[in-house]
Amino acid sequence: MAEFDPVAHWQGVYSSKATTAVSWYQETPAPSLDLLHLVGATPDAGIVDIGGGASILTDSLLALGYRDLSVLDISLASLAAAQARIGAAASDVDWIVADVTQWRPTRSYDVWHDRAAFHFLVEEKQQAAYADRLRLALRKGGHAIIGTFAPDGPEKCSGLTVQRYDAASLGAKLGTGFQLIDSRRYDHVTPWGAVQHFHFGTFRRDG
Repeated sequence: MAEFDPVAHWQGVYSSKATTAVSWYQETPAPSLDLLHLVGATPDAGIVDIGGGASILTDSLLALGYRDLSVLDISLASLAAAQARIGAAASDVDWIVADVTQWRPTRSYDVWHDRAAFHFLVEEKQQAAYADRLRLALRKGGHAIIGTFAPDGPEKCSGLTVQRYDAASLGAKLGTGFQLIDSRRYDHVTPWGAVQHFHFGTFRRDG
């Protein structure tokens, strides 16, 4: 059996499907916006969206006046789709093509946002590498907002097995130095009407 190639997989997804036709599409990223408000992210806050791809969150934040945005995704096609949709304002965003488990951040951020990327990392070494990058990228006192499938959420997405989390299990993966400040469930409705149970955990990195 050929070794799984995540770049090829996600390039294939975003090259073959409209961004509005994937299960994780949101017309309005309400949970993420609510949690950014909760942590007090101001328009000048440095925010990195992990696995952001073609998410509408970037459009929403630009419209709200946020001006220090970075979007990281393993798929160049997903970022290209977002840039084409956003238009001229896309030049105000730092687009990063990288596997988060291998990424070497060159700056620190106030907010690390991840909606539905971490749960695709099912191997312990991948999860540990993710946590290492989080520590490298997030400033002390900054916040990590991580959305994953909840314990009663789907077991697979995009044909891939996922790891499901609640607040305790997610916090255990991040390790020491992160304080849980909010835990909430969210029912996401896919473009075809299926309901997916999510959990969002928001953590503050100890200063």
